[in-house]
Amino acid sequence: MAESWQRVIPAAFFDRAQAFADQVALRRKEMGLWEQLTWRDYADGVRAVAMALIDLGVEPGEPVGMISDNRVEWLYADLGILSAGAVTCAAYSTSAVEQLTYIFSHSGASVVFAENEEQLDKLLELRDEHPLKRIIVFDDKGLRRFDDPGVELFESFVARGAQLLEERSGEIDQRIAGIAPEDMAILVYTSGTTGPPKGVMLSHESIIWCCSSLESVMTPNPDDEYLSFLPLCHIAERTITVFNQVLNGSVVNFAENLDTVREDLAEVRPHVFFAVPRIWEKLFNAVELKMKDAAWEKRVAYRWALSVGRRMVAHRHAAHRGNDTAPASLRASMALADATVLTHLRKMLGFDRTRVAITGAAPISPEVMEYFQALGIPIVEGYGQTESCAIITVNDAGFPKPGTVGKAIDGLELKIADDGEILARSPGVMLGYYKQPEATAATVDEEGWLHTGDVGELDAEGRLRITDRKKDLIITAGGKNIAPQYIESKLRLSAYIHDAVVIGERRKYISALVILDEDNLVQWAQAERVQFGTYAELAKCADVQKLIDAEVTRINDQLTHVEAIKKFRILSRRLDADEGELTPTLKVRRNMVEQKYATLIEQMY
Repeated sequence: MAESWQRVIPAAFFDRAQAFADQVALRRKEMGLWEQLTWRDYADGVRAVAMALIDLGVEPGEPVGMISDNRVEWLYADLGILSAGAVTCAAYSTSAVEQLTYIFSHSGASVVFAENEEQLDKLLELRDEHPLKRIIVFDDKGLRRFDDPGVELFESFVARGAQLLEERSGEIDQRIAGIAPEDMAILVYTSGTTGPPKGVMLSHESIIWCCSSLESVMTPNPDDEYLSFLPLCHIAERTITVFNQVLNGSVVNFAENLDTVREDLAEVRPHVFFAVPRIWEKLFNAVELKMKDAAWEKRVAYRWALSVGRRMVAHRHAAHRGNDTAPASLRASMALADATVLTHLRKMLGFDRTRVAITGAAPISPEVMEYFQALGIPIVEGYGQTESCAIITVNDAGFPKPGTVGKAIDGLELKIADDGEILARSPGVMLGYYKQPEATAATVDEEGWLHTGDVGELDAEGRLRITDRKKDLIITAGGKNIAPQYIESKLRLSAYIHDAVVIGERRKYISALVILDEDNLVQWAQAERVQFGTYAELAKCADVQKLIDAEVTRINDQLTHVEAIKKFRILSRRLDADEGELTPTLKVRRNMVEQKYATLIEQMY
């Protein structure tokens, strides 16, 4: 890396933009068509945003807010804020007014970028409790508030900044020159599964170190294509598709929306792909259901090819060596399976060019990992937290060990405390929690060890296996420690179960609240001629109860006696982040769910 790249993110960005000026940097999809933007376009937009912010009076180190789904303007605003020497404080687009009021009041952000009318309405509502100097809106569709002096369209904001650049462009260079590597770059408020969210302070230095540490896993190439669809305020998505691009170069493609991800994946055919377990589970179930309805000869070929792939994966795991060391008969079968089935399946899914596929943010079932590895998709699992700048460990792409999240990344120290808690220390560890020194001291000790709150163990080769969250471990009335996430991941492998919440704290046995996979259940109900009108009616249907009971019984066969689900109840609706039942990253807020469904839970006991 060049010397300036080692300093701060905006310096690295403008070096990259100058070197790659006329090459494609970003693509966005609108109405089914892809539009591309060059690095020159990207840099011009970032400079204009930075200049307009400076003119607005934003000071170095000042938090600037943002609430928006993924889009090109998100990146312009993010890097524009950093180029003004300020700090980006982004919130999830699903955040309620109360959450936004807390985040922007606590951070002190008085300038906020908003995606559209929906997010603007939230910000206008919170202005009574927290004054906002300016709200800049990306999308003007349906916007009715052009007469509000505190609201400005992004288009005019950028145009004003571009005009000011003609005389004051040197001010941006001065701001960047004044940034130290150890200065805070971004302020990321955690999802808050327990209590109010905490603002994680991450420095330029920690972000750049994190991206550098990922190079051995991702082997970056400037010609790489990425697909961005997970929330950009999630630290893992932001690190991989924004900061990694700045440092190493690549083309970031923005999915049209969450509903088009499978279609966009097949069109982009990314070289590096990151998704949370829920996405991998959806892809797994989609292929399985598609093949279930395929012609018999296709089903036979698919099952045979998959069995060969699984045998090859089992060989690699057992021998810890590559395909070339397998017996000649297995290598020959694998070559045939790949040529006749697996290559076409990978291309259909969009993984025919994928060099590395990463899963993270939550535990993934070993069965799902094995499935995609059997298809020939190089999937690895990583583990990290916002407080560690997204990464602590990652699997070896060549020989991942099932059930583990790999070894510590280069430059990171890892150990297990006496109580089983995972501790990590690296340059990627956060500066601390914003304005919360006591919470910081409770999480990062005097020796710099990050106390993750996760429980795990290291094998003889240094690979980490995560047992569960310390606070999520269930202790039954019989004194048994149960890891609910493990059981829940097993349940989600069913094509008919979207999610589940395992119950059992201080109880005599394990039970579960089950949320149906509506799309797959509707197809099943139509095929079985089951009558229903709404999702709630489907959830109460006796035939559906029998179907889920059979699925739970099948899964119980894979669990120990104390882990087995004795009773379950099907919820009449999905869990909702807006109702406080899920975090924005789709983690269950157990306390909230157990409070809301207390009566239903008591019925099972």
